[in-house]
Amino acid sequence: MDIAAIAGLVIATASVLWMQNHEGGALGDILLPGPLVLVFIGTLGVGLMGGTLKDGLASVGQLKKAFLSKPKNSADTVGVLVKMAERARREGLLALEDAIKEVDDPFLRDGLQTAIDGTDPDELYEILTAQIQAKKAADKQNAKIFGDMGGYAPTVGICGTVVSLTVVLQNLSDAAALGPMIGAAFVATLWGVASANFFFLPVQSRLMRLSGLEVAQMELVVEGILAIQAGSNPRSVARKLESLLPPGTAVADAKKAA
Repeated sequence: MDIAAIAGLVIATASVLWMQNHEGGALGDILLPGPLVLVFIGTLGVGLMGGTLKDGLASVGQLKKAFLSKPKNSADTVGVLVKMAERARREGLLALEDAIKEVDDPFLRDGLQTAIDGTDPDELYEILTAQIQAKKAADKQNAKIFGDMGGYAPTVGICGTVVSLTVVLQNLSDAAALGPMIGAAFVATLWGVASANFFFLPVQSRLMRLSGLEVAQMELVVEGILAIQAGSNPRSVARKLESLLPPGTAVADAKKAA
């Protein structure tokens, strides 16, 4: 599990609560049920309106992915591909049919199986790249709903403030209560802005970053499969794939993985 997202959310939320306490206010003054429900539930509602029910249901899984998933180690994938290239070079492409059953990555496993089935290299490339493009489109839509909610949340918070101020205006005769009531009215705006910048927009960025890493991993796999299918020398396969890894870690990580 990559703790960056969880740690970031905890730090950001704690900074708001610390400031409230530092300024002499009580935490209960900003943890009001009304504004919290309006901002988070109301923003969720308008977010769902901008997509389909399927998009909304998928967002639950995307939240889990954003906070709990860990990017795959591309160097490990290079090691697997090099071993496959060595075996294919030594025993032939059909010898990989049993080996691919132990491969965890479904994209790599299915791609190798398609190559073993004798698919033309050009057609194989088209099939695999089409899957990558489909994933890019799906990931973009899955992240978009959080970006949309990040745009809606501040305005939803302002709506909550307006509602609270109407109550304040109806109680102008109670001068002693005006201060606390006006302060409470702006809590919705606080959480609207905070939720957008501390949660919804960062989740969108996180999902797009994870998508980019996964797509890069898939593109690495495509290059490896095509090289294996062509019968390339395993050392050449290793050098080619290492060149696609992040600079500074490519050679060491790839050899370690192998």
